[in-house]
Amino acid sequence: MSAIIEVLSDIFTLVFVVGSMLALGLSLTMQQITAPLRDVNMVVRVLLANFVLVPLLAYLINLLIPMDEPFSIGLILLATAAGAPFLPKLVQMAKGDIAMGVGLMVLLMVTTVIYVPLVLPLLLTGVSVDPLAIASSLVVLMLMPLGIGLFIKACYPETAADLQPTFAQASNFGLIGLIATMLLLNWRTILGTIGSGAILGALIFIAISFVIGYLLAPNAESRSVLGLGTAQRNIAAAMVVAGDNFTDPNVLIMVLVGAVLMMVLLLPGAGELGKRQSSKAIRQTANAA
Repeated sequence: MSAIIEVLSDIFTLVFVVGSMLALGLSLTMQQITAPLRDVNMVVRVLLANFVLVPLLAYLINLLIPMDEPFSIGLILLATAAGAPFLPKLVQMAKGDIAMGVGLMVLLMVTTVIYVPLVLPLLLTGVSVDPLAIASSLVVLMLMPLGIGLFIKACYPETAADLQPTFAQASNFGLIGLIATMLLLNWRTILGTIGSGAILGALIFIAISFVIGYLLAPNAESRSVLGLGTAQRNIAAAMVVAGDNFTDPNVLIMVLVGAVLMMVLLLPGAGELGKRQSSKAIRQTANAA
């Protein structure tokens, strides 16, 4: 029975990752992607936050909070994988600049594909990882579906509009199925993380990552975008690397634990930011009147 569930878990992972990328590509235009990237100052700050300070944060957490090695590896995977497909939805909830969120998301996603194979072996000293295998899996499972989606959107916009909801639903179904199968396979281990350094480390990681992005934003209008974009890591990319390069299931479990905690913390957080933004807009309108 467990063998069947493991196969289903692999299938759900594939559906979630590929579905997310196709749905994303089918919903975007190149103009949406490139417009926010013309602000060099913003791009530098985003890259600094996501690919220097956040990995450094995870490294320090692993030094200060004792946790099993697979959980430490999972935290490092989360720290090095940026550009979550879910970011535009969070930015929308926060009443932030959605176009900026989309552009930065794609920038981070593409950079992740180059960055992870190069940096992960340096951060995981004593752990054997294959940089070429990591790069290949990210390109095949993430960049290629994204590129296919962008091509269809550019050449056949009506077809893209018809297909996008289907792939978005498939991605959601894949994520739900993945979480369910991982719970069935590893519920004892997951329960064991409660009250452990793994949970504490993940909570601290998410909170401080948000603060890093928020404080590095060059202006008030971009704070919610950078804060949420830095805290919400690319779960799909982290899962691809965890599933293809590590045999210990606890690595993937840590990634999933991080994913759940991000939803629990960032969804309400984005909603609260949105309420504050709405209140600010109302006050400004009243003052102008």
